Amino acid sequence: MTDRPGANTLHQPDPGVRRILERAELEGVELIRFLYVDHGGVVRGKAASRSRLAERLTSGIGHTVAMMAMNMLDQLQDVEHMGPVGEVRIVPDPSTYVTLPHAPGAAAMLSDLRLPDGSPWEACSRSFLKDAAASLAAEGYLLLAAFEPEFTLGRRLPDPSGGPDRLVPIDDSLCYAGTGFDTAHDYTIKLIRALETQGLRVEHCHPELGPGQQELSVRHAPALRAADNHVLYRETVRGVAMRMAMWASLAPKPLADQAGNGAHLHLSLWRDGTNVFGEDGDVRAWFIGGLLAHLPALTALTCGSVNSFRRLAPRRWSSAYAVYGPDNREAAVRVCSPLGELGEPNLELKPSDSSANPYLSLGAVIHAGMDGIRRKLDPGEPVTVDPDTRPGLYPRLPASLDEALDALEADETLTEALGPLRRDAFLAVKRSEAAAFAGRDASYECFQHMRVF
Repeated sequence: MTDRPGANTLHQPDPGVRRILERAELEGVELIRFLYVDHGGVVRGKAASRSRLAERLTSGIGHTVAMMAMNMLDQLQDVEHMGPVGEVRIVPDPSTYVTLPHAPGAAAMLSDLRLPDGSPWEACSRSFLKDAAASLAAEGYLLLAAFEPEFTLGRRLPDPSGGPDRLVPIDDSLCYAGTGFDTAHDYTIKLIRALETQGLRVEHCHPELGPGQQELSVRHAPALRAADNHVLYRETVRGVAMRMAMWASLAPKPLADQAGNGAHLHLSLWRDGTNVFGEDGDVRAWFIGGLLAHLPALTALTCGSVNSFRRLAPRRWSSAYAVYGPDNREAAVRVCSPLGELGEPNLELKPSDSSANPYLSLGAVIHAGMDGIRRKLDPGEPVTVDPDTRPGLYPRLPASLDEALDALEADETLTEALGPLRRDAFLAVKRSEAAAFAGRDASYECFQHMRVF
């Protein structure tokens, strides 16, 4: 039989795909993880072998729709269209390909969940952020963002009394103390090198307030890249620790009696190469107004776990009140002073932690801020004191996950942005987590979050 013209080129990969295949072979990669984040905030995924990578970059890997109805305890929830019938594809974004220094022989890509015909699935959280960023771009704006995470470094040990495993911090160092730098030094250097290898530019690092608590921040990036970076950060922080026979937890409160771990979200809004937050006080004020107006509902998405609300309390510098202020670290929205002459003004959203799905949280923040700009919402006067010293004067954020979910259900702007399927699945998953922990003690709750996040 005579070959059809061009038949030998029908399945040749494009140059971008070919570069990834060449890298994988050159770097000795055998497994490539396709990662996504579910409604419980858990990073999940499947892996393709290098031998099948070329086709899987296009086809993705088959995946049950039910996984987006799974909570952080691996309990499947009853959500319409997320049962035993139906399939999506985990389709990787080739531009996010990185090798994993903490897992020799492995690489990873951040992925979208798509329908078998290739179209976006209504429950894909990464697509939610993509759409939010596209809406922003349609109005001439670009959002730069960076998560500023904290985590607790220690060792996971059995409880002598037979209870859940304990996280024993590596030190009892004081906040910012030199002993904290020294105790964690070997781990920190390995972590920095691993992050930099993956293209995450490390900016600052220091021992934080609690025993074994660390803070290490990476450079800001456009919204989608910032969320992708945070997923890689979470995986790398924990992976490097495991390779060193340690355990790292980004949970909001892995230790009930110690300082909690936030992941403050830094934001700046740009138009035509200019930082609008520095040049246009009205736009910045309206964006803050939008954040504050939607903050009770936003909290369900930015502080996405039962454990979050153990941390989110007054006088813990975690911002328990829906107020804003210049360099006020007890305000939910801090207007940050620029660093040096070349520094750029930015906002810091403090009620945010690493148990949240970063795509949902950042996408919801965009929708809230843009609603403020469109409606020119006045944020009121800035607060320059600890709001807890003025009882009854300032609105308190939700004190539990259930309260935050109630606020989210009542927020038409955010529920409409989420869409019916994503909204219903998220609420079902989070309601189930609230119920699952309601009758359990602090040690069980903290253990489960320490184990997962």
